[in-house]
Amino acid sequence: MAADLAALAKKRKIQYFLISYVDLFGALRAKLVPARAIGEMQKAGAGFAGFATWLDMSPADSDMFAVPDPDSLIQLPWKPEVGWLASEIVMDGKTVAHSPRGVLKAQIARAAKLGQRMKTGVECEFFLVTPDGRAVADTRDTHSKPCYDQSALMRRYDVITEICDAMIALGWRPYQNDHEDANGQFEMNWEYDDCLVTADRHVFFKYMVKSIAEKHGLRATFMPKPFLNLTGSGCHAHVSVWDKSGKTNLFHDPKGELGLSKLAYHFLGGVLHSAEALCALFNPTINSFKRINAPVTLSGATWAPNTITYGGNNRTHMVRIPDAGRFELRLMDGAANPYLMQAGVLAAGLDGVAARRDPGKRLDINMYTHGHTVKGVKRLPLNMLDSIRLFEKNPVLRAGLGDAFVDSYAKLKHEEWRRFAGSLTPWEIDNTIDC
Repeated sequence: MAADLAALAKKRKIQYFLISYVDLFGALRAKLVPARAIGEMQKAGAGFAGFATWLDMSPADSDMFAVPDPDSLIQLPWKPEVGWLASEIVMDGKTVAHSPRGVLKAQIARAAKLGQRMKTGVECEFFLVTPDGRAVADTRDTHSKPCYDQSALMRRYDVITEICDAMIALGWRPYQNDHEDANGQFEMNWEYDDCLVTADRHVFFKYMVKSIAEKHGLRATFMPKPFLNLTGSGCHAHVSVWDKSGKTNLFHDPKGELGLSKLAYHFLGGVLHSAEALCALFNPTINSFKRINAPVTLSGATWAPNTITYGGNNRTHMVRIPDAGRFELRLMDGAANPYLMQAGVLAAGLDGVAARRDPGKRLDINMYTHGHTVKGVKRLPLNMLDSIRLFEKNPVLRAGLGDAFVDSYAKLKHEEWRRFAGSLTPWEIDNTIDC
């Protein structure tokens, strides 16, 4: 039975609820509902006009309702009188086919029919910048190799520990926080879980980081490449598939190569097979392609992939196998929609298992320095338009994610590209004004 939100409000002294959903572009939308009304909202949902957000709807469409999932309830650690809820998006009594959380739940149901469940962990990288977003907030953070810089980390002690303490209080089991490879960049890690739980927490984490940073007079950004000369922000995903009980890791095989089972390699083969098209979900913005196809940065390496390859414990490949029983997918960036990135991994992986796709031979080379010596290796798309075209034509993702979602997502992303193409950039003025 679902928890009674009205009763929980009284027990936990919650005065308001944020009934929220994430649109196709990853924007978090919400209505603030007083606790006195949450009982009715739990049944019927909070009403929204879908066209007003990035969903493939028109002003003529019916009201859209966000029906809260009680299991997702999180009290804001910095404002405990407010409870946050992820929601199911419903219109005319049916789940909206292209709602991101619904798309992920559909993939989870597909896996469940096979007796499988995917567990994931994410590595969220972000920058702390000035309120106008134009510069790194810490003017003393200037080293060319700032990764793990203790002094720079401790200058942001108040912000980082407030976020980490919040995760501890929420039971997420955070285990490390560090200054990342770019000036002003940080990463915070918490324990892996079922992929829907991870996705819900990922959504809330981004909101929490931005809110706490703002409280301290700073701005947090998950933008993939806010500074051209610095390493971009990734969102690496650690992936494993378990049995339906969640107790046995089906990816783990002590006799398998690098401790991975045949199932794991087929799953990986599916991800590699559709990687070009998956960029549309994993690298969803125009800015994303300044991270995965970037020249060498100030630190000496971008730490981002540009080819579709996998290796052992080797960070120059798109997929890394750090130890037995899991792999790390390093393609995603900070702009990825938390639900759609998980759905994309699962859809492609399930296809790999069904088709018994072979990921090919592992490459144990430095792809940054010796990638040009390998023949037949596919490179990642160079821009968002190419990725969307590959995505909408990909039969695997159409079959797995559904035509309704693929068509809606591609439609809105094509519109975004046209808006970008219709803009005039300073580069064009600088380089063609005297033509």
